Amino acid sequence: MSEESKNAEASVLKSIKSWKIVVPIVIGLGVTIVLLYHEYSPEAFANVSFSGWSILWFIVAFMMMASRDIGYMERIRILSSGKLNWLQAFRIIMLWEFASAVTPSAVGGTSVAVFFVHREGIHMGKATGIVMVTSFLDELFFAIVFPLTVLLIGFDNIFGAEGIASSFVYFAWLGYAIKLAYIIALSYGLFGNPQILKTLLVTIFKLPFLRKWQSKVVKVGDDLIETSKEFRSWPLRKWLKAFITTCISWISRYWIVNALIVAFFGISILDLQEHFVVFGKQLAMWIMMLVSPTPGGSGFAEWVFKEFLSSFIPVGAGVAMALCWRLVSYYPYLIMGAILGPRWVKDIIKKGEKQ
Repeated sequence: MSEESKNAEASVLKSIKSWKIVVPIVIGLGVTIVLLYHEYSPEAFANVSFSGWSILWFIVAFMMMASRDIGYMERIRILSSGKLNWLQAFRIIMLWEFASAVTPSAVGGTSVAVFFVHREGIHMGKATGIVMVTSFLDELFFAIVFPLTVLLIGFDNIFGAEGIASSFVYFAWLGYAIKLAYIIALSYGLFGNPQILKTLLVTIFKLPFLRKWQSKVVKVGDDLIETSKEFRSWPLRKWLKAFITTCISWISRYWIVNALIVAFFGISILDLQEHFVVFGKQLAMWIMMLVSPTPGGSGFAEWVFKEFLSSFIPVGAGVAMALCWRLVSYYPYLIMGAILGPRWVKDIIKKGEKQ
């Protein structure tokens, strides 16, 4: 095994150490405790129903999260042309989500995802391509669905007409602008002229404070060129399958909140208009979380959730609801990644040393 490979593995192992679970939990729970202290209202919880119906829909919320992960696993199997089995796909997605949970939202787990895919038996160029295309499909979903949702549901229904809404609008459109710029650049690199994108990247990384990463960027550029040739030859049917699994994953994740609201606040499952407004707010929330500097959006996510969905959740109960939301959609990945991560990477390193 080369020294560069050993250094890369050591870097990845360091990035997913179990102790990193503590940071986002402390931030998220700290913000939750502060908000509960200032805003707790016994009267608010008088409107909260808890029954067998609540338990059922809390389970449905977890099922939505499972649907999201299954969609992602199927997508990565499609992108690998069937070379990854379900167990391998499960490990990759869990570790990828863990890496995303312990890094700022704008960074995510993409920086180490290539390693996860590569170490499951996919060569580095193909692994780089798979990660790039998953990122492309995710951003394509947001680029299409966010403005379409705003148009169909109505701007005021999602953001409100006054007050705190102004800051929400700022965060949402800033996040959307970042995503749009990213997808334009990535689309051009993948399907247009990857050689120009490689040249641009290499030029940027000639700057003194970026120069130490220039050799890695050259390799990424080479991988990008090879990836572009392969994915441009894909039939439309295969792209549609990959995009459909992307839509299933993200829509399932958003409907977690709908399930929790049905569980505890009595919104009818037949009230489609209300549910689509909640969906639209969820879409905007995830885009806003892109600009959060904290690991996995911890703290910021809880605050945005409480404020942004206040019209559906009684004042004083929003923070507790936000905690339930994160318990379903965020903390399980911290636990799963902390269990799988160090042991998995150590096993991979041992295999590499024997080769």
